[in-house]
Amino acid sequence: MTDDATVSLLIVDDHPVVRDGLRGMFENAPGFRVLGEASGGVEAVALASGLDPDVILMDLRMPGGGGVEAIATLTRSGARAKILVLTTYDTDSDTLPAIEAGATGYLLKDAPRDELFTAVRAAAEGRTVLSPAVASRLVSAVRAPGNEPLSVREREVLALVAKGTSNREIARVLFISEATVKTHLTHLYAKLGVKDRAAAVAVAYDRGILG
Repeated sequence: MTDDATVSLLIVDDHPVVRDGLRGMFENAPGFRVLGEASGGVEAVALASGLDPDVILMDLRMPGGGGVEAIATLTRSGARAKILVLTTYDTDSDTLPAIEAGATGYLLKDAPRDELFTAVRAAAEGRTVLSPAVASRLVSAVRAPGNEPLSVREREVLALVAKGTSNREIARVLFISEATVKTHLTHLYAKLGVKDRAAAVAVAYDRGILG
């Protein structure tokens, strides 16, 4: 952190009114310093490298580059900042990708002011902060990998993937569409707790799914 008491912030949101509100709120509270604002993910990544904030308050759905992509880019680049998602969305399609991309925490915009202050301080210290609604979703998702068995069709797809077969060829062999192959892959990735073909095959061999 900037010093023992002050947490420096970069605020990222495509709505000027929201940015102004957050800036005013933090600047009027002791222990915080707002270094800058960005209206989209691309601008956020550019500013973060120069400003080096302790915490980035990141919205997710923005015209100037989405939050998840920005989080992933910042994580890959080794940015020091902790990223706290602050959004109106708590659906699985928003929550899980943001956490997987490297977000330290996830809060909804209806969070009380004191809860937000506490969350930012916690994020600056590297602690994970999740709103109750998001936490329950995440726990359910984390419990799923490895516990849910693969369907017969998913096993067939996985066996072909292990042989280096392309999606197009898998579709031809199994008499299904490429879109259906991709759907099966998405489901089996989720069940195995992986993100790509290579990891899926490795985990499948490790667990004895593939002989």
